[in-house]
Amino acid sequence: MTAHLATSTTPPRIGLALGGGGARGLAHIPVLEAFDDLGLKPARIAGTSIGAILGAAYASGHSGEEIRRIVLEIFADRNNVLSKVWKLRPKRFADMFRARPVQLDPERVLDVFIAEHLPKSFEDLDIPLRVLATDFFGCEEYDFEDGPLLPAIAASIAIPAIFRPVQHGDRFLIDGGVVNPLPFEGMRSDCDIIIAVDVVGAPVPRSNRSDINMLDALFGSSQILMQTITAQKLKQEQPDILVRPPHDTVRVLDFLKAEKILERAEALRASTREQLSALTKQPMIVT
Repeated sequence: MTAHLATSTTPPRIGLALGGGGARGLAHIPVLEAFDDLGLKPARIAGTSIGAILGAAYASGHSGEEIRRIVLEIFADRNNVLSKVWKLRPKRFADMFRARPVQLDPERVLDVFIAEHLPKSFEDLDIPLRVLATDFFGCEEYDFEDGPLLPAIAASIAIPAIFRPVQHGDRFLIDGGVVNPLPFEGMRSDCDIIIAVDVVGAPVPRSNRSDINMLDALFGSSQILMQTITAQKLKQEQPDILVRPPHDTVRVLDFLKAEKILERAEALRASTREQLSALTKQPMIVT
């Protein structure tokens, strides 16, 4: 790690990278709360997939605890969640009975669940934000840093087979985690400290099963691929603080387990706070 701290009279510029991982990405929230505990704000944020959603919420001015409250309110009532999911059904009745799988519109999902808590554009954010997606036919990363916010996040969360790709001009964009599940590179040029939060996880055996079912194979294979990408990146460059919640059996769409995910990730708040305090020489202001 090569943190280049600013002078004692100038607060260090902190770059925060929030990775993809579906519902496991709710573990980003205790890390955001650690920033608040120290009275610090990132100078810039980069987010992939769920990291793009939570990064946008934090960059818009919500505190970590406010984001926690919003998430728990959204997923507290199972029936309310199912009612919202029902709103996402295909517009045409016949589409529900086609042979091919039904893919959700990711921008519509954001509109139903979280849009009221986010601004309309990147220019309305308090903290500069980079949102990562994948250009499907170009086979490369595609970044957003300005313009309308929701379409960019929609592209970043467009997990194949679950969400429809997002068309952006002549490009078709899918989940940013396909090419860059932990977007910490490129921040060193104007940030003194880089913090990366890796929430991808890895396949974990389920105690009540002796085999691997289809969903576990699908999501586990994705985790392995993203872990491989991140491992290669870490050989070339290291963030100053790398945060990783413990591996568990939480799947990408297990958002109804939000409370349990946050409980299991609670230790990340204290550990991040301690590491960040040591690097910035910033006293803790926890109340």
